[in-house]
Amino acid sequence: MSTITAPTLTTARPHRHGWWWKALLTGLVLWGLTVWVTAVTMNTNLIPTLILIGSFLVPFCVVLFILERLVGNVTTLQVILAFVVGGICGILGASLLEARLVASVFTYVGVGFIEEFVKGVILVVIGWRVVPKTAGQGALLGAAVGAGFAAFESAGYAFNAVITASGFDLGTMLQTEALRAILTPVGHVLWTAILGAVLFAAARGHTRYRFRFSIIAAYVTVSLLHALWDSMSGITSFLALLLTGTIRDDLHFGFIPPGSQQEAASMGSVLYVAGVALTAILGIVILWRILRHHARATRTALD
Repeated sequence: MSTITAPTLTTARPHRHGWWWKALLTGLVLWGLTVWVTAVTMNTNLIPTLILIGSFLVPFCVVLFILERLVGNVTTLQVILAFVVGGICGILGASLLEARLVASVFTYVGVGFIEEFVKGVILVVIGWRVVPKTAGQGALLGAAVGAGFAAFESAGYAFNAVITASGFDLGTMLQTEALRAILTPVGHVLWTAILGAVLFAAARGHTRYRFRFSIIAAYVTVSLLHALWDSMSGITSFLALLLTGTIRDDLHFGFIPPGSQQEAASMGSVLYVAGVALTAILGIVILWRILRHHARATRTALD
C-alpha cells in the first residue's frame, strides 16, 4: 500500500545580492535628477515621471527585498502579481467600498477595516496555490500586496497634491511623495504582512487555508492600527491644543493667541512623529512575535 506524504518546504537559502538597496540608491539619484530638470525647465510633461518614480520606488524596492528572501515554492510571478494586480484591485475595491462611508469620527476606522479586508481577500486568492503554507511565506506575500496598494495610493495622493486652483504645486507634491515613501515599509506593507503571516500560519503547513480565531484577531488588529495611523494627525493636533492650553484660551477669549498657535503647531508635529513611530514599532513587534512563535512551533514539530 502506497503512502501519501505531505509536501515539503525547501529551505535552501536564496541568493541575496542586495538589489533592493542598489535600486533604492539608483532610484533616488534618478528622482533627484528629474526634480532638478523639472524645476529648471518647468516642463509639466515631466510631472507624471516624478509621480511614478516617487510613488513606486520604495514599494518596488520592497518587492526586490522580498524576491531575495523567497523560499519554498513561492514564485517570482506570484510576488509580481501580488504587487501589480493586488495593488490595482485593492485600490479599486477600496474605492468602491469607501464611497459609501459617511464623514464622522469613525471614518478612519471604516477605512482601516475596508482596506485591510480588500487586501486580505486579494492575498487569499494569490496565495491559494502556495503549498505548504508558512507564516514567513504569508508575511512576504502580504508585504507584496501591501507594497502594491501603497504604490498606487501614493500616486493618487501625489497627483492630488500637485494640482491646485492656481496651477501646479511641485513643492507640495515632492513633500507628499517623500513622506509617503519613508512611511511605506511601516504602513500598508507591515499591516498586510502581519495579516498574511497569521493567515498562512493558521494552515500549519497544509495545502488549504484553515479558519482560526487568530485570523479574525489579526484582521481586527491591523485594521485598528491602520485607523490609528490615519487619524494620528487629528489626535495629535487635539492633544497639542489641550496640552498648550489653547482650547482654554479659545473658550475664555474667543480666539487663540498667535503665540499659542505656534506652540501648539510645534508640539503637534512632535507628537505626530512620536505617534507614528510608536504605531510602527508596535506593528513591527507584533509581526516579529508572530514569526518567532511559528518558527519555534515548526522546529518543535520537526523535533
